[in-house]
Amino acid sequence: MPSPLDAVRRSQRLTVGIAAALVVATAALDAAGANHVLVFVVAALALAALAALVGDAIEQIGERLGPGPTGLLQSSLGNLPELLVAIFALRAGLTSVVQAALIGSVLGNVLLVLGAAFLSGGARHGTQRFDPEAPRMLVTLLTLAVGAMLVPTLADKLDTPAVHHTAALSDAAAVVLLLVYAASIPFWLSGGPQTGPGPAKSDEAVAPVPATSARTPSRPLWPLWLGVAMLAAASVGSGAVSDWFVSALTPATRSLGISPVFTGLVIVAIASNAVENVAGIRFAWKARPDYAISTILNSPLQITLFLTPVLVLVSPLIGPAHLTLVFPPLLVAALAVAVVVVTVVVYDGEYSWLEGVALIALYAVVGAAFWWG
Repeated sequence: MPSPLDAVRRSQRLTVGIAAALVVATAALDAAGANHVLVFVVAALALAALAALVGDAIEQIGERLGPGPTGLLQSSLGNLPELLVAIFALRAGLTSVVQAALIGSVLGNVLLVLGAAFLSGGARHGTQRFDPEAPRMLVTLLTLAVGAMLVPTLADKLDTPAVHHTAALSDAAAVVLLLVYAASIPFWLSGGPQTGPGPAKSDEAVAPVPATSARTPSRPLWPLWLGVAMLAAASVGSGAVSDWFVSALTPATRSLGISPVFTGLVIVAIASNAVENVAGIRFAWKARPDYAISTILNSPLQITLFLTPVLVLVSPLIGPAHLTLVFPPLLVAALAVAVVVVTVVVYDGEYSWLEGVALIALYAVVGAAFWWG
């Protein structure tokens, strides 16, 4: 009689083993009072491995639900490691790090990861074409969400009458963004944007759902209990590692001479979004541009419509300071430029490797601007 574990592929077992080893290593280093830099680096690697494990578990559970509900599950739990890091950082009073990590996650996805996907896919397969309907809807929602997030910053920096009520304005914007997120759920569950009569579309032109949709049907599924158990274990591990990661963050960055803002903008953002980073680039490498773009752009949309508003509303309950949507001006400018650029890039329904180089170059310039704080 075959074992239920036979359905777990070798690569998935490797992910579980690496995640478990890194969690144990982080716990041991923290308990032994090891160098903060070493704890910080190992904890960051553990978060990336746990993010991959969360992605695998959601993929397996989602196969039993269908693509629509799986997209909703991914929206709710796909950024779990990042959510937990943000909660522990808020509890430690590291509000600026959380703000930088939220903006950094959006910038990292729309510039670095999308650029890497365009570069890998375009260099290997030449100019790639994709159905632009779903990406256009994604960047439209992303533009509206970013606009709503930036209004409190403008109200504060332009010295409007709302300058003394930025916390209340941020809460109001957060509620509106969550309402938009709730309104988008039935839209994506119904299949996303529909096009009129025309040439037949590729079977890869799909709504923004995770890698689940591209799975080979012949591959065996995990038993449901195993998927739930893996998700629960990864959630518990993410909570513990997030605490150790945040505890080591300030002394480690001080030792390395790295500003906390740069740490949040680049290191935390990349480590906690490992699933989308790897999956999107892999799809582009395999000449599946529709899946690559949907996977990559869905992550910043989840962050702006769901994760950020939730953190704004719960921050007074878990930390000494209220997380608001008043960001440093340079972060605001970088975010606005990135969203405009990615809108222009995806609207024509094709990409080349040179566009990937341009996106990566812009991300490097933005990152360099925050190296000193």
